[in-house]
Amino acid sequence: MSKLAINGGKPVRKKTYSAWPIYGKEEEKALINVLHSGKWGNQGAHTGIFEKEFAEYHGARFGRTVCNGTVSLIISLQAIGINEGDEVIVPPYTFLATATAVCAVNALPVFVDIDENTCNLNPELIEPAITERTRAIIPVHFGGLPADMEKILSIAKKHNLKVIEDAAHAHGSIYKGKKVGSLGNFGSFSFQSSKNLCAGEGGIILTNNRTDADMCETLRNCGRLKNSKWYEHGILGGNFRLSQFQAAILSAQLKKLDSQTKTRNKNGIFLDSELAKVDGIRPLIRSKDASCVSYHAYIFRYNKKKFNNIPKSKFVSILNTEGIPVTIGYTMPLNQQPLFKKKLFGPYVGYKHARSIDYAALKMPVCEKMCTDEAIIISQNVMLGTVEDISDIVTAVKKVQDNLNKI
Repeated sequence: MSKLAINGGKPVRKKTYSAWPIYGKEEEKALINVLHSGKWGNQGAHTGIFEKEFAEYHGARFGRTVCNGTVSLIISLQAIGINEGDEVIVPPYTFLATATAVCAVNALPVFVDIDENTCNLNPELIEPAITERTRAIIPVHFGGLPADMEKILSIAKKHNLKVIEDAAHAHGSIYKGKKVGSLGNFGSFSFQSSKNLCAGEGGIILTNNRTDADMCETLRNCGRLKNSKWYEHGILGGNFRLSQFQAAILSAQLKKLDSQTKTRNKNGIFLDSELAKVDGIRPLIRSKDASCVSYHAYIFRYNKKKFNNIPKSKFVSILNTEGIPVTIGYTMPLNQQPLFKKKLFGPYVGYKHARSIDYAALKMPVCEKMCTDEAIIISQNVMLGTVEDISDIVTAVKKVQDNLNKI
């Protein structure tokens, strides 16, 4: 039995995993082309080219780029007519923007707990949360694992609700033969630095409805209506456009995405199989409907009772010392963030006319369990490793279990 690195032993690996982002001559050439064109803003052609490429890749009719993923959610909510005091159902286990985008349009986020097997919105809990004010649902394909869209879309249809897919983690993930982001009324993606497709910042909205696409265009482009004059603004919008530099990089990066996604998916299947053999470790459950998972985050569940009650944070620290860059992930449900507990919503007035929700008192038992005790996350760049690289993760987990009496 080999000694743990924290006890002076040799770590499982000293070699680092893949750096991120990955780039080369294609990205360099794309940037130089934009630089020399002199058309760096919205007058250039690269944004339109990328929008078409990305929409086609995901099987959607229209794509509208924006400055970041948060704005893509906000504009989607505006485009479907979310009004002051309306309610939107969101999960508590996600980045803050999924919920704060709802606040930004004067609506009320209503948190619904997640499924412990997927870390996605639990469809069985949605209907009890629907009120006469509910207007939309934002399922998050967390870590790239597709949410149960069949059930969610069925509930939405029954109650006449709109669905905005938060696919910030899910570039290229496939559900029932279709790429996510093309299934609901809107699909929202992020191109922030850590994302599987990145340009430092940026986002895109996908839709299959031309009227919705035109509204998104108006909202991101200073309120200019379709076919209006340059200095003619029909509604309140903003300058939320993407630059030509970012679009050019994204087109170059998109050429790599399919191959990278297949590698992450293959490694995820391998980890599911191997980690499931370790007592006390449970990978999330992939639905048979998810034929490809992008694994922006690979998540496995840790049962400390099988590891001498070692806290999750210490288990992660031990693995880090073994050269395995896992993290504890999100540390609290969104409803426990100070922003929501204290209702620090600034100038937004919709809450004055909405029903009162005591966010601090909400019970999100599954999310809480994932945050404090169970969910351990492996980032997408690690998932690009070789079989040997990924095997080292399994070896390190087993090594910890073999040395429990030495910790």
